[in-house]
Amino acid sequence: METVAPFVRHLAFTLIFLLTGFEQGRSESWPQFRGPRGDGVAAAKGVPTEFSETIGVKWKTPLPGRGWSSPVFDGMNLWMTTAIEIFPTEAERLERLKAEGGEEKKFKSRQVATQIDLAVLKVDYASGELLESISLKTIKEPQTIHAFNSFASPTPVLESGVLFAHFGAFGTFAVNTETLDLEWSTVVELEHGVGPGSSPFIHGDHLFLICDGVDRQFVTALDKDSGKEAWLVDRPEMRAPLGDQKKSYNTPLLVTGSDGREQLICMGAQWLISYDPATGDEIWRLDHGSGFSVVPRPVFSEKHQLLYLSTGFGKPVLLAVRVDGSGDITGKNKIMWREEKRIPAKPSPLLVDDELYVISDGGIATCFDALIGTNHWTERIDGNYSASPLFADGHIYFANQEGSINVIRPGKVFEVIATNQLDGSIMASPIALDGSLIIRSDTAIYRFSKSE
Repeated sequence: METVAPFVRHLAFTLIFLLTGFEQGRSESWPQFRGPRGDGVAAAKGVPTEFSETIGVKWKTPLPGRGWSSPVFDGMNLWMTTAIEIFPTEAERLERLKAEGGEEKKFKSRQVATQIDLAVLKVDYASGELLESISLKTIKEPQTIHAFNSFASPTPVLESGVLFAHFGAFGTFAVNTETLDLEWSTVVELEHGVGPGSSPFIHGDHLFLICDGVDRQFVTALDKDSGKEAWLVDRPEMRAPLGDQKKSYNTPLLVTGSDGREQLICMGAQWLISYDPATGDEIWRLDHGSGFSVVPRPVFSEKHQLLYLSTGFGKPVLLAVRVDGSGDITGKNKIMWREEKRIPAKPSPLLVDDELYVISDGGIATCFDALIGTNHWTERIDGNYSASPLFADGHIYFANQEGSINVIRPGKVFEVIATNQLDGSIMASPIALDGSLIIRSDTAIYRFSKSE
């Protein structure tokens, strides 16, 4: 029965989805960070471009706790992770930080919690009702994190009626979305340095986790039905003297080269590495420089067979890399073009047709020719940015930390369509579904539709 159970569960979920999803007119899904292909491109139509706290709001739902994870959607419900925190007094916070032996000049940037309750939230797409807050685990005296981060930053991933919620070293959980039962949980030991950030990824039988901490750096694949380790591979030797410059927070991406070979792309500090997703065997590696704490998820052009990535903190560099190599491809002319100015350390790039768009953390947006790297335009879009851009229904959405969402028309000429303002801060990347735009702020989740 154990070998049959996953198939039966998948079949049952498919039938439920067909019967309920189509009945409600919800045939699409958004299963992972940055959507079905992990690239921030939505197939949705009828997505609004103008909205506010009073215009186009289908519903707004306050959320318990705090988390920067983006919503995912199963055809009926939206799912998110959150952490409900209990904080110490300022005196207790300083005492904890001193006991850890950190530098006092960095104390202001550290966030200390006495306790966190990790949970999964289920929100009804039609009504916005918060249907469930599923408690997963309580942790006392968790690792300290950066003041800018949250304890629930990785975006969960959905597949066949199971939500895989990853909180970095705090735990990984598989939740049945029908029964709400916990199917399995596990903990991958790791010292993040500034808290969790890498989102999980599913392909085939495996749940993939990038685990690049200050103490150790590795990539692992878990059996998605049991949570047991299928393979684990350590990162290559790094020249950085400190663990702080070896850590990273990237999310895996699956690409298929022109030769039909599947590759699991796992960006990290110093090294960009392609693995065989079935075995963890290294296919190729590229020394990209001294970048670390890499957050932006790469995007891939099948047409050009190029992978686009930012090298992260330090001095972000944008690279366009061929994926047809083997072994150490450093210095072997696999980097087709590069750009060192106004490159993001946090928001991911966005590929639309033959143009590549990036927005720097400080709000400088640039449009490049995806094949040769020519700069079509560079413009300021006010604000500070962590969320990754979204393309939906012929428009690009840039959401900033100040709660502003700027909408532009893609193309070689810069054109702003609308600027929209919400309450609160936006750290999670927006998602688009047919007829709607979903935005999670630091306190609430919204569904916007076009005004009648």
